[in-house]
Formats: sequence, C-alpha cells, structure tokens
Amino acid sequence: MKVVVIGASGHIGTYLVPQLVKGGFDVVAITRGKSQAYVSDPMWHYVKNVYLDRSQEDFAQKIAEINGDVVVDLINFDIEDTKKMVKALKDTKLSHYLYCSSIWAHGRAEFIPEDPNALKEPLDHYGKDKYASELYLKEQYRIHGFPATIIMPGQISGPGWTIMNPQATKDNRVFQKIADGEEIVLPNFGMETLHHVHAYDVAQMFYKAITHRTNALGESFHAVAKESMTLYGYAKALYRYFHQEPKIRFLSWEKFCDYLGNEEYIDDCYHHIARSGHYSIEKAERLLEYHPKYTTLETVEEAMESYIARGIIVLKDK
Repeated sequence: MKVVVIGASGHIGTYLVPQLVKGGFDVVAITRGKSQAYVSDPMWHYVKNVYLDRSQEDFAQKIAEINGDVVVDLINFDIEDTKKMVKALKDTKLSHYLYCSSIWAHGRAEFIPEDPNALKEPLDHYGKDKYASELYLKEQYRIHGFPATIIMPGQISGPGWTIMNPQATKDNRVFQKIADGEEIVLPNFGMETLHHVHAYDVAQMFYKAITHRTNALGESFHAVAKESMTLYGYAKALYRYFHQEPKIRFLSWEKFCDYLGNEEYIDDCYHHIARSGHYSIEKAERLLEYHPKYTTLETVEEAMESYIARGIIVLKDK
C-alpha cells in the first residue's frame, strides 16, 4: 500500500515515516527539500522523496498524480487548500485522507475533558481555518463518501525544536532562569493548562488511524498525552528536573502583560491559556487502540535534554 506523507521531514513526519516503513508500507515523502528529519533513522533509506512546494498552483494535482492509497496531509493550514486537495484526489485510488488539524480548532473550554467532535469556537484565524477544514471534510465524507480522518495534535514537543515554556510562550530564557534557580513569573494563579504531546505519539496516532481505517473514517481525534499540566505544575516539574528550589511569583493578567513587554509573547500566551483545555483521548483509545508512549512530563524532560545538548540551556557548574 502506497502512503504519501506531505510535510514528511517535519515534527510529525520525523517519527511517522519510519513507523510506516517498518509497518511494510511503500512511502512517498513530500518535502520542499530544505530540511532533514529531526531524528535520524535508517528507514529513510527506503523512502521515495518527492520535492514539491505547497505554494505551487498545481500542488494538489501533483499529489493526485502520485496515486497513493493513503495521503497524510501534515502541513495544510488553509481551507481552500483542503478543497483543492479533495477535488484532486477524488479521481484517484485514494482509500484514506488524513488531515492534521489542531487543538487550536477549539476555543475556550466549557466542559473538561473536551470531546474532539464537540462544537468548536476557535479564537484565531489559524484555528478557524483548521475547524473549517474539519467541517468540510466531514461533510464530504457524509455526503460523498470522501474517506477523511481528522487528527488534532496538542502542543507538539520533544527533541529538536522550541517548545512552549511555563509562561505559555517560546521564550527560551525562561528555561534558563529555571535551570539557574532564578525566579519566574506566571500569569494569574498559574492554573491554566498546556497539553504537550511528544511528536512520536502524534505520529503514532496517524499510524493507528491508517491501520484502523474503518473506525477512523469520518472521525476527529485528539492526539495528546493522557494528562495536561498546569503552568504552575509545569514550572515546579522543571525546577525539580534542574534540582532547584521553586521560585514562582504570580501576577494578574494586566500586570503580567506589562511584565512580558513583548506583543508576540503576550499574544502567544493569551491564545494558549484562554483555551486551557484538557483534551480527551477516550475515543482514540477505544477506536484506534491509541496509547501514548510518553507522559506530558516525560515529553518536556526529553525536550530539556535536547535543549542542553544543543546548548540552548547552559548548566552552571556547582
């Protein structure tokens, strides 16, 4: 069976492509040819690489011409691109189209844990486009039988890239402060949540959906760890990891924004903690036999190991 993976060298594809090869699939990796997978694996030697850019007008048609049985679309951020892909793939031998959405399709949480099929009210353009694609794909499945599945990752983390810190920003100086035993500041009471997930487990979810196709068709699934973590719990865990005593101060939202003094960080933090969801994996466990390999804590600890190895966090001699 031929599986086409769009965005194959990114966070998810790094782990998904080797899993597919080991599972006996014929894999076609679609990339722009500008980056390598985050983690090396000998299975990449058995992959056919095709270099395409989504900005190409005929991108969807080029994917259709490969005539894959399965298409995994990891880098689709626009509802119009989703429509183009569906139109192009309808006349191929496609048996399964897997769309990478996001927990950002959810807005503010009303019930915890959140159901992946719940009505969603996204807070930003990114989430709105993801949700629009989800609704469109489900409509196409319901009316025309287009074989779609939606996977919604949480805050993708692990080795090799920048992860969300306990302030819900990507300011790596926060990690260094914790490693040095310095004080950090959290918004409100630090009770908002982040739902990190290791990229391996997101890849596992896509793999499980492919191998459990009948149960996956027409459905949405959260790809997250079993538990989410409060900002406060996250910060304390990192102080423990670096063998430091926690030094955590809290500020009201307005004062916290003044403290950050950076519009990008303020926007990032707001859009993460305004949702503060805990996203259920019950349906994925039941229908796909999905069982996360990594806990939230294990995920961020592995990311810290990568930060240290790459010199982003420098440990001081004691």
